[in-house]
Amino acid sequence: MMRRRNQLLWMASALLLPASACAQGAPAQVNTIQDVFTKLGTCWKPPPPSRANPDIDITVIVSFKRSGEILGHPKITYESEKATDNDRVEYRIAVMEALQRCTPMPFTESMAGAVAGRPFAVRFYNHKPQPAEKKAWLTPKIL
Repeated sequence: MMRRRNQLLWMASALLLPASACAQGAPAQVNTIQDVFTKLGTCWKPPPPSRANPDIDITVIVSFKRSGEILGHPKITYESEKATDNDRVEYRIAVMEALQRCTPMPFTESMAGAVAGRPFAVRFYNHKPQPAEKKAWLTPKIL
């Protein structure tokens, strides 16, 4: 049990943005932990606002085989409290589709050996950007 916790702590969770926010694109070969999260971020497509609340967080724990395929079954460990049943279904589907789009993960030989069987805690979210506050009293005026 303690070893499993240490493995979870070893793998950092990441904040994944919508694919449009990942300007640099996915690496051809995944050679670092950051590359894993970047690749997953490019595969993430949140449900449209017409089908689900856009301010939902969901965290999934997933492990990979040396070949880059998913090992076992991904496990959802967190969903926002304000999520409705419909939101939960839509986001679970979106997460599983993102994992399907990204697998098999194109690990380099050394990375494949390092991550095989290790759990990744991955946070997916789709928050609306906050509008910039307008401060009329700070705008310079020419008199």
